[in-house]
Amino acid sequence: MRGRERQPVRRRPKIAVWGLAAGCLAACGAAAWGADVPRVCYSKSFPGSKPAFVAITLEKTGAGDYKEAPDDDNPLRFQLSAPETGEIFSLVEKLGYFNRPLESPLKVAFMGMKTFRFENGAEKREVKFNYSDDPDARALADWFERISESEQHLINLERAAKYDKLGVLNALLLLETSWDKKRLVAPGQFLPMLDRIAKNETYMHTARLRAAAIADAIRANK
Repeated sequence: MRGRERQPVRRRPKIAVWGLAAGCLAACGAAAWGADVPRVCYSKSFPGSKPAFVAITLEKTGAGDYKEAPDDDNPLRFQLSAPETGEIFSLVEKLGYFNRPLESPLKVAFMGMKTFRFENGAEKREVKFNYSDDPDARALADWFERISESEQHLINLERAAKYDKLGVLNALLLLETSWDKKRLVAPGQFLPMLDRIAKNETYMHTARLRAAAIADAIRANK
């Protein structure tokens, strides 16, 4: 469940590279929902990519938020299922709650500076890395990449539905591709928008059929 109605088109503040790096701790350290709930945070700073920065906070209840700027005080909110949340926190536990370095000694290209952070009351630990060959670290990073992809799909679909009706079909095709590849996280968050498109005759018939088909697939998978 998201805490607000999103405004899909909003200009993110331009932030210098040093500002992105300095803002990682603040973006992840802020409580998403409750002050005393264990949480894991992920941020990635990759200047030149789109988006250049993401920060995701996930609490053990499954409540989370997604930001594309460290100083964003109105993040997108989502709710993961218990199995999804349990798998993520199991990886955090396997990684010792980030009590050891994760950077690989291999010389690889810059792939974005990533930060894992765990908070549980006064207990706070974090680790930064560009590339890790630890399978649990890579699996955890992929979970957060999937969350990021999912939220970006939702933003893009909402933007197309509101401002570019001819672009709705393309947004749906991209969403369907991620669904087929099992990349979507918390897919139930897409149902209100998909249902709205499927029932609205101002959209192309092909787009409405595609939206209905994706919604049916999501519901059948629950």
